[in-house]
Amino acid sequence: MKNNMELFFTCSLIEYIGRQQRQRRSAVVKCIGRDNIKRIYKYSDVFHCEPIEKVADDFIRKCNIPLDSFDNVAKCRYEVPDYWTIGEVYERLIEDVSDDSADSIIDHLIEVYTSWISDVISNYNTDFYYQSRDYICECYKEGEICA
Repeated sequence: MKNNMELFFTCSLIEYIGRQQRQRRSAVVKCIGRDNIKRIYKYSDVFHCEPIEKVADDFIRKCNIPLDSFDNVAKCRYEVPDYWTIGEVYERLIEDVSDDSADSIIDHLIEVYTSWISDVISNYNTDFYYQSRDYICECYKEGEICA
């Protein structure tokens, strides 16, 4: 399903939490866990009615996501993309490698966030996250940055 708003919100929330807690996005996904990710995805229309700061704080507390030292925002030498922009990058990639079932989407979300590509997307000093969705998907499938 293209333009999956549930997935977009879920990915943007993961990005927001990662920035707040200075955690790699893979660590955020592991802390939140599959069941909570599925809950966020399923009820994203309800969660989206509240400020993302509150929703993030609720999950940070519920999942005991600690403050760490991964601060890719502070390390960025250029304009920092907002969490909605990065959420969309993840949304598109996950859409491109999943079928439309919720379980497939959740499985692929976890797979993408815990793979090598998550650190590449999180490096805002490169232009990788600006690349076309086809290119990003091809890199992910190949397991490396394509020439």
